[in-house]
Amino acid sequence: MHAIAYDELVVGERYEGSARTLTQTDLSLACMLSGDWHPIHADVEFCRAAGMPGPMFQGPYGILLAMGMATQLPAFADPVVGAIGLADWRYRRPLRVGHTVRVRATISGKRVTSDGLRAVVDRRFELLGPDGELFQEGHGGTMLRLSSRGEQS
Repeated sequence: MHAIAYDELVVGERYEGSARTLTQTDLSLACMLSGDWHPIHADVEFCRAAGMPGPMFQGPYGILLAMGMATQLPAFADPVVGAIGLADWRYRRPLRVGHTVRVRATISGKRVTSDGLRAVVDRRFELLGPDGELFQEGHGGTMLRLSSRGEQS
């Protein structure tokens, strides 16, 4: 995969990752890590009695999943300093065991910081199903250290 330098990034360019199918193990780990064992996440009979096809993942699990799957969308040539935040994250439909998802990242903005040594790349993230159905979406920023501008003192 070709790593892309900040100066090569084009606002509006889209990148798509490979798909992944969510498993019962994923759901169990999400419950264990978060401590959220609400029956809507962990009890099949509770969900069926409530008219749902089965337990659903906690909403924030989709954020974790999308951010992890988007790590290389695109692969940045400049060193990543870190994520600088998420905005306008929306849960559009529930994630369940058996769903297959992929991430699309679109470059929505880019700017050099005031010191000229770093840059912020804004991306729109979409967590999508195989037929393009939208599960979750939002925006996130990533800060890069600009290799082409020298080392920061």
